[in-house]
Amino acid sequence: MSFRWDIIFEYAPFLLKGTLLTIGLSVSSILIGTFLGLLIGLGKIMRNKVLALPFYGYVTVFRGTPLLVQIFLIHFGIVPFFTGETNAVTAGVIALSLNAAAYIAEIFRAGIQSIDKGQMEGARSLGMTHAQTMIHVVLPQAFKRMIPPLGNEFIVLLKDSSLLCVIAAPELMYWGKAMGSQYFKVWEPYLACAFIYLFLTLILSFVLNRLERRLKTE
Repeated sequence: MSFRWDIIFEYAPFLLKGTLLTIGLSVSSILIGTFLGLLIGLGKIMRNKVLALPFYGYVTVFRGTPLLVQIFLIHFGIVPFFTGETNAVTAGVIALSLNAAAYIAEIFRAGIQSIDKGQMEGARSLGMTHAQTMIHVVLPQAFKRMIPPLGNEFIVLLKDSSLLCVIAAPELMYWGKAMGSQYFKVWEPYLACAFIYLFLTLILSFVLNRLERRLKTE
C-alpha cells in the first residue's frame, strides 16, 4: 500500500484550521489554569486548615480522576446545565483549564514552600505586609524554580487538547480522525497530526528553555 500524500494536501486547510484552534485552546487554558492554579496553590498553604480544605479537595478530585471523564462531565453535564446547550470549544477550555489548575497549583505550592522562611521573616521585619512580601520577594524567586515543571505542564496540556476530539471540538486531532474516516487510512492522517504536535511542542520547549536561561542570568 502506497503512502498517499494527496489526501494530506487535500486536508491541509482543515489541519491548519485545527492547528490554530489547538493553539488557541492551549493558550487560553494555560492562562486560565495558571491564574486558578496560583490562587489554589496559595489557598493550600494558608495557615487555617479549615479554609485550606476546599483547595486540597479540588486538587485531589481533579488529579485523581481522568481528564477524559472530566471532559465528558463538563461537556454533557455542566455546560448544558448552565447554558441549555452543548458547546465543545467552551467545554474544552473549561475542562483543560480546571484540570491544569490542579497540577499547576501543586507546582506553585512546592515552589513557594521551597523558598527559605527567612525571606518572609526578613521582609516582614522591614515593614512589608504578607501580600507585599509574597508578590515582591517570594513569588519572583519561586517563579524561577517553577519554570521547568510549569513548562512540562504546558506541553502536557497542549498534547492533552487532542482528547477534545471525542466531543467534536474541531481541533487538530478531530480533522485527523475525519481524514482517516473518509479514506480509511491510518498512517497518513495520524502521522500528519503527530508531526504537527511534535512541531508545536518543540517550539514551546524552545521558548521555555530560552526563558529559563534568561531568568538564570538575571
